[in-house]
Amino acid sequence: MNCCKFFEKSTLVAIVLLLCFSSCKEDVNPNYQKEASEPDHLHTSLKQLTDVIVHDIFSPPVASRIYAYSCIAAYEPLIHDHPNKYQSFAGQLKGLEVFPQPEDGKTYCYPLASTKAFLLTGKAMIFSELSIEEFETELLAKYQAMKMPKDVYERSIKYGEEVSKHILAWADSDMYKETRTFPKYSIPEDVTKWTPTPPDYMDGIEPHWMKIRPMVLDSAKQFVPPPPTPFNMDKKSKFYEELMEVYNVVKNATKEHLDIAQFWDCNPYVSHHKGHAMFATKKITPGGHWMGIAYIASKKSEADIMKTAEAYAMTSIALFDGFISCWDEKYRSNLVRPETVINRKIDEDWLPHLQTPPFPEYTSGHSVISTAAAVTLTNIYGENFAFVDSTEVEYGLPPRSFTSFFNASQEAAVSRLYGGIHYRPAIDYGVDQGREVGKLVVSRVKPGR
Repeated sequence: MNCCKFFEKSTLVAIVLLLCFSSCKEDVNPNYQKEASEPDHLHTSLKQLTDVIVHDIFSPPVASRIYAYSCIAAYEPLIHDHPNKYQSFAGQLKGLEVFPQPEDGKTYCYPLASTKAFLLTGKAMIFSELSIEEFETELLAKYQAMKMPKDVYERSIKYGEEVSKHILAWADSDMYKETRTFPKYSIPEDVTKWTPTPPDYMDGIEPHWMKIRPMVLDSAKQFVPPPPTPFNMDKKSKFYEELMEVYNVVKNATKEHLDIAQFWDCNPYVSHHKGHAMFATKKITPGGHWMGIAYIASKKSEADIMKTAEAYAMTSIALFDGFISCWDEKYRSNLVRPETVINRKIDEDWLPHLQTPPFPEYTSGHSVISTAAAVTLTNIYGENFAFVDSTEVEYGLPPRSFTSFFNASQEAAVSRLYGGIHYRPAIDYGVDQGREVGKLVVSRVKPGR
C-alpha cells in the first residue's frame, strides 16, 4: 500500500475514534456540587414529610419521633463537607454509635446522600410510602439533571442508604415497637383522674410513651414538675379557682383569644358531628408547627444547607425529648380535664373552644415542647429573631407575627387556656419543664466543633 494513503487512512481512523470517544465522554456540570448544596431540596423534603404525617394522622408524640430520626439522618452525611466545623451526633445521643464512613479518596455529593437518608428514614416510619416514593423520584430526577458524574451519583445514593440503615437500626432499639403491644389506658373510677372526653371519647394516646428511650435526657423523669393543684371542689379551694378561670376565660373570650387558640390548636384529628353525620379534619401536629417555624427561620436567615440541617435536627431532638418528659408527667399525675369537671359539676352545656385532646391534662404538651423548641432555635438563630409565622395558612388561618421564638412559645402555651383545655398550672409548669429540656439539649449536644 502507498505510504501516503496508509497514513491518510490511519489519520482518518484516529479522528473517527477521537470523535467517538468525545461523544461518549460523560457530560459533567462543573457546578453540580454548588447546585446540590442549595437547601431548597431539604426544605421541600421536610414539607413532604409533614404532609404525609398530617395525612396519616400520627399523634404528636409519634410525629416527633418521625421528625427526629429523619432529620438526624439528613444531618449526618452533610458534616463530611464541613469536617472542621461540624461533628457527628454519634456518641452525643443515647445509643447512637459511629456511622458508616465514606470511602477515602472518593468524591461524594453529600447533599444528595442527605436527601436520600432523610426520605428513606421517613418512609420507613409512615404509612403512605407511595407519597414519599413519588416525591423522591421527582427529586432525584432534579439531582440527575445537575449532571454530576454517574459514579458520584451512585456512590452518594449508596451512602445515604447506609446512613439511613444505621439510623433505623438505632430507632429499632428505642422501645417504640415494644410499646405498640402494651395495654391500653385503663379508665379509673376516681373522678379526679383523666377520663376520655367528647365528642368521640377516644382512648388515651400513648400511655407508655415515657418508656421510649430519650435522645438526651438521662431519663423521662429527669425534669419532674411540681404536682398539680390537688383536686378540690370546695369553692374556696385553689383548684376550684383554677377551674373557674378556665370556665370564665372561655365564656368571656375575646376575638384575640379565639384567634390565638385556633392558631395554635395543632390537633391532628378534629372530629365534627352534624346530626347523624360525622367527619374529621386533619391539621399539623404541635411538633410539626415548630418544625415549620424552623423552616421559616432558616429561610429568613438565608441559612446554608448545613445550618438548616442543624436547625431541623436540633429542634426535632428537643421536641422528641420534650414529649417524653411531658408524657411521663401526664400519665403520672393523670389529672382530669377541665371539660369533664365543668360538665359534671358546673355547667353541662359548657364547651371548650378547642376539642380536648385524648390524654391527661398535666402538664401542657404545647407549653413543654414549644418552650424546648424555642430554647433550641434561639441557640441557633439568636434572641429577638422576629418572624412571621405562616405555618397555619394552608389550614385556613392567617399568619401571626412574633418578636422572638420565646414570644411565640409563650403564646403557644397560653393558647391552651384560651382554648379551654388546660388549667393555668399545666401551662406555667409546662413552660418551666420545657425550658429545662431545651437547656439540656443545647448544653449536651454540640453539632459545631
